[in-house]
Parts: sequence; C-alpha cells; structure tokens
Amino acid sequence: MIEVERLWKVFGPRAERVPGSPLAALPRAELRDRLGCLVAVRDVSFQVAANEVFVVMGLSGSGKSTLVRCLTRLIEPTAGEVRIDGEAVRAMSAKRLRELRRHRVAMVFQHFGLLPHRQVLDNVAYGLEIQGAGRAQRHARAAEVLELVGLTGHERQLPEQLSGGMQQRVGLARALATDPEVLLFDEPFSALDPLIRRDMQAEVRRLHAEVGKTMVFITHDLAEALTLGDRIAVLRDGELVQVGTPEELVGAPADDYVADFVRDVPRADVLTLRWITRDAAEGEELEDTPLPQDTVIRDAVARVLRADRPVPVVDGDVRVGVVDAEQLLPALLGHRRQVPA
Repeated sequence: MIEVERLWKVFGPRAERVPGSPLAALPRAELRDRLGCLVAVRDVSFQVAANEVFVVMGLSGSGKSTLVRCLTRLIEPTAGEVRIDGEAVRAMSAKRLRELRRHRVAMVFQHFGLLPHRQVLDNVAYGLEIQGAGRAQRHARAAEVLELVGLTGHERQLPEQLSGGMQQRVGLARALATDPEVLLFDEPFSALDPLIRRDMQAEVRRLHAEVGKTMVFITHDLAEALTLGDRIAVLRDGELVQVGTPEELVGAPADDYVADFVRDVPRADVLTLRWITRDAAEGEELEDTPLPQDTVIRDAVARVLRADRPVPVVDGDVRVGVVDAEQLLPALLGHRRQVPA
C-alpha cells in the first residue's frame, strides 16, 4: 500500500545539494555546522502492506513526525519516492494531491485540531463537507462513525465539553468518516493521561480489527509500539536503524541503540517458542501433545513446567524442536537488569 524509497528531507539553504553527493555521508552535526542544513530524514526506505499497522518510533528529534508528513507532502521531501497504492505522490499535481488528502489518506494529530465552535457531529462530518457531501448524508455517516468509536449521545456537545480522551475519539472518528484507505497517526495519544492512553490504544486495535485500514502510527513510546505494531521501524537521527516485528526487535536487535530501547521489555511476553527451542536428543522421550512455535513464551509456562518430558514445538505438522524448563527460565528472567555486586 505504501512504498518509501530513499527518502530525504533536508531543511536549510540549498538542501537539494545534499542527497546523492559526498555531503550525504557527513554526520548530522557536521553537516549542520558546515552548511547550515538539518537532515531530518536520511535515505529512508520501507514498505507498508495493505491493512498493516506499521509503527515508526524513535526519540524526540529522530525525524519520525517529519517522515509521516512527507508521505502526503504536508512537508515536501527533498529527494526520494513515496508511492501510495502504486501512485507516485511527488509526481501528483496540486489537484491530485488534494484528492489524495481528502479521499484516500486521513491523519490524526497529537493536538486534536477540533473546530471549537462546531458540535461533535459537525466536527466529525467536516471532511465529508469538504468533499461536497450533502448535510443529511454527512450527518448520517458521522453518526455511524461516532457509534463505532463509542460516542453516541455526544453528537450535540462542543469539544470543550469533552474530556481529552473523548476529544481524541472525535478526531479519530473524523479521520474514519471519509473511509480512507490509509490512516496516519502522529503521536495522537502522547498528551493523554496513562489510563486514557491505554484505552485509546485498545480502541485503535479494536477499530483496526473491525475496519481493517492500513495504519502508520508515530510514537516515541516503546510499550505503545509493541502493543500496536505488526511491524516497527526504529529511527535515529533521521536514519532507519531496524524494521521488524515486535519479537524481532526484542529477540534480535540490530545494534546497541535498539538493544538499549528494548532492554527492559519482558522477553517472555513478546518472544514466541521458536526463539528458545532446542533439538531433541537422539532417543529422547517427548510429550505427546506439541505446542505451536508461535505460542508466546509466557503462555507456555504452565504447560511446560507441568510436563514430565520435553514438549515438542511444531510449525504446522513439522517438528522444529523441543522446549523444557531449561529453555524457559532464561527467557523469563532475561528482562531483568544485572545488578552489580
């Protein structure tokens, strides 16, 4: 659904000189000192599959918000390609770009951006109004989406009468109302209280299961990334460090930067049995009932510890190894920091 190929965004004078030149190899700080340019996104490539939740995470200043805005040219890329459903975004005319933003891609921002003088129903219907839909049609659709996000009964309230979490639900409903192919989320929950944030994460998971949109989600929070992402891209200083599933990041971090990010993640809550299986010894007696290799380690603990013999681990009908307590314990304890003596 989304293809990003060698994308650059450089802010500053004569920024177009940087990509593809010897200057591109300079560290960020040196380039800023020499040319007065800031490289926000550096030679980034990735693909997002249809109906995937793709999370981009990194520390503040890593370029993640700039990257998501480049996807629809809210910020103009300096170099590279962005294609949505095969169509080159940088080649779009102004008219075609407006159509993309109005009909095919919607964005949910950190700051809700609701119109304070409009009731909830009209806030949700705003995108449909821009598209030219009639009042009755857009209100009917807005009411449907408000029910989807759990806000039925609040149609006639003003945004100031709602809590922060409810306002963000209105923003989410507004994005869904136009039935876009792609939803972009730019740290939408970072200003919310932790409990409300958790509720909104669950809401996104539920909505994704129901409506099946392609989603790109920006966050600086690892727990949020692990909760939401089918795959996660880690950015550092504008560069893509690693792209993988949550268990790939936790089980096989690409470098020390990613390893430090995931250091305190409970490995047994993320990794599956395929990460800890061993080969069965010749003639070793095994349990009769196997476990699938995609079983999360934590979910296998009771079964493995009750077993008198190693438990076979299978991929379909093929045995890929066995697991017993000796494999489980390091995974269960591996998230704890080593305390100096």
